[in-house]
Amino acid sequence: MKVLVLNSGSSSLKYQLIKTGGGEVLCRGCFERIGDQASFYEHKVGDANQITMDFPCKDHGQAVKKMLELIAEFMPLEELNAIGHRVVHGGEAFKGSALATTKNLAEVKRCNDLAPLHNPANIVGINECIKVLPNIPNVMVFDTAFHSSIPMKAYLYAIPIQDYQTHKIRRYGFHGTSHCFVARKAAEMYGKPIEQLKIITCHIGNGGSVCAIDGGKSVETSMGTTPLEGLIMGTRCGDIDPAVIEILCNIHNMSVSECIQYLNKKSGLLGLSAINNDMRDLMNKRTENPSAQLAIDCFNHRVTKYIGAYAAIMGGVDIIVWTGGVGNNNEYVRSEVMKNFAFIGATIDLPENNKLNGMPGGKNLTKDISAKNSRVKTYVINTNEELEIATETEKIIKTL
Repeated sequence: MKVLVLNSGSSSLKYQLIKTGGGEVLCRGCFERIGDQASFYEHKVGDANQITMDFPCKDHGQAVKKMLELIAEFMPLEELNAIGHRVVHGGEAFKGSALATTKNLAEVKRCNDLAPLHNPANIVGINECIKVLPNIPNVMVFDTAFHSSIPMKAYLYAIPIQDYQTHKIRRYGFHGTSHCFVARKAAEMYGKPIEQLKIITCHIGNGGSVCAIDGGKSVETSMGTTPLEGLIMGTRCGDIDPAVIEILCNIHNMSVSECIQYLNKKSGLLGLSAINNDMRDLMNKRTENPSAQLAIDCFNHRVTKYIGAYAAIMGGVDIIVWTGGVGNNNEYVRSEVMKNFAFIGATIDLPENNKLNGMPGGKNLTKDISAKNSRVKTYVINTNEELEIATETEKIIKTL
């Protein structure tokens, strides 16, 4: 099938046209700064050079129409089989991907309070596609759906149970398409059915999460009701004593909403280092700037803590997977974290690990960096969330 994959942000629209099966990307691009006078788009067909053009774009509707015009220049739109949309939060209503019907969209809208920065933009992108191409089916693929298998004892917070029963406040988890994709790839590399494996996947980038996957199902994950919980990230604090929010509000004369923005946008590596949120810059400055090294050390410690916890929760681990911008490209982070797991038989081949400094292999990178006699395998796998969304979309379309 030819599936158009869309990721609609509050001021952006990213897309890939994918041929399922082999996963060939026929074209890709993005619209940035939608609603701003400085808006522009980038578009690339196959292996051709990327085109970057200024494009006054007042809303997502204009972006969708222009995107379809660009696609129509090399392929009749009648050949498009479906459109797959990344939707961040499906709450408890969606245990898997779903057709974008009026009823289902209403359910997604009910989750807007759980993802106020993402879900409304996702819905806008879906509605615009339905408006422009009413005969093409639209499928919603949720970041949270893969984690719907997490047991109640793992997803409940220890707050009055009515807050869960009435308001659905609980752990949901994110990066589900990525964790699912790399776990399946890891099982293929290992040579066993995923149903027989215990896998810990580390999606580590500017945002990051760790997931425990037992028998192919997510049983624990580090993000919570929102993506703020868990690991130290580029600008997110991750785990924090909730009482600190009141303290920060008093110190900085902030409202609770302003404090949440503070923890989302000004914390993490950025806050700890007082330099910036880019791990590459911190790596370059760590020998001369103790703050950079401190931020990296805190980052590595938090990842280590979650991997250790998840190995205990599953009663062991067969594979540890690294993916995401930092997971794929930072050999120092991988080696510093993995040296803590020799006691469970997880050791890596340092020369093989160090070869992956940079960005080799693109989307096709799959590398075993395990030491020869390591009982636990360690893999570096580039994720492909767009292909996962296209594959999920195809599954739904085939059931119609």
